[in-house]
Amino acid sequence: MTILAVKHVTTYSYGESVRLGQHRMMLRPRDSNDQRLLEASLDIEPKPQSLRWIHDVFDNCVAIANFAGTTRTLRVESNIALEHTPFEGPEALLEDRARFYPFAYDGDEMPDLARSIERHHADPSGELDRWVQRFLHQGRPTETGTLLMTLTYAIKEGLSYERRTARGTQSPLQTLASRRGSCRDFATLMMEAARALGFAARFVSGYLYVPNGDGGERHLGGGSTHAWCQIYLPGAGWVEFDPTNGIVGNRDLIRIAVAREAQQAIPLHGSYFGEAAAAEGMDVSVHVRRLPDGEPSTRREVEQNGLK
Repeated sequence: MTILAVKHVTTYSYGESVRLGQHRMMLRPRDSNDQRLLEASLDIEPKPQSLRWIHDVFDNCVAIANFAGTTRTLRVESNIALEHTPFEGPEALLEDRARFYPFAYDGDEMPDLARSIERHHADPSGELDRWVQRFLHQGRPTETGTLLMTLTYAIKEGLSYERRTARGTQSPLQTLASRRGSCRDFATLMMEAARALGFAARFVSGYLYVPNGDGGERHLGGGSTHAWCQIYLPGAGWVEFDPTNGIVGNRDLIRIAVAREAQQAIPLHGSYFGEAAAAEGMDVSVHVRRLPDGEPSTRREVEQNGLK
């Protein structure tokens, strides 16, 4: 068990005064068996006229801010501390029927999994299908855990990571053709490859702990928000796969939001009223660190370790 703290600051700058529209923020993790929220704060400047919280269709916690007046900057700072319990690969938890691919999901699961199994990107020439078929044993069953781990490592080792500031996500075929992409591009590619094999897959947005000071291997994608995917496996449930870093299980991953597609899990998005040229830029800073061993028993102890 580890206590992790995250400070996430996003600052928008404008060349002239603008009126801010509604902004939606997915910055608060949900409690689960593998991560337990200890503290959370959200500071927004200028202060919103109203701030309310909802759970979206995927049960993500969403903050919705509305503003009055004009401003030349918008700064959003989120601080969280959580208890994180690492979980490695899924093999030991799989039901017997799912240990080898192909297998079938239960009929009572299919209505809820169907949209996550459905292909979301066109593959007119079958290029993605041919690529993912390479990871199957021809003429005999393939171990499910080995198949998905091999797919994860194939993306990590075969494609080059790049941090992209451009909006949107590349299609899986674009990522395969260019042999490079961001974490959200790699997550989308793996999701679509898994769906091509009949697995239910979904997108995850969150944070990555890079344990440099602990002598661990350096991860890619630190210092910003991170993205990976989950695949539903009978007996194990939704299991994390991070093709950017070759992580199977939730080790060093802090899950904030899940969705069928990347655009449904954007950490912060909104609008403003003013000239298009008024937007000067956006700066994002994410710092994830490990707090001293032992659960903070009071809010004061959390504050002493650098959290508000």
